[in-house]
Amino acid sequence: MSTEPGADAPPPIDRKMLEALVCPVTQGRLSYDAARQELVSATARLAFPIRNGIPIMLASEAREIE
Repeated sequence: MSTEPGADAPPPIDRKMLEALVCPVTQGRLSYDAARQELVSATARLAFPIRNGIPIMLASEAREIE
């Protein structure tokens, strides 16, 4: 385990990449939830996880949101 400050912080997300991504279900806009490390599709009511800085854009991996 690293003792450096921010060692447990997730890797930074490329903003240009985020702007280019769309929801794989609706083709609509996504919003970035930094606290949960997710890309959220309000229209599809799904939250796609970001793991190790990589968005997982599979509906089967998404969390349903209310």
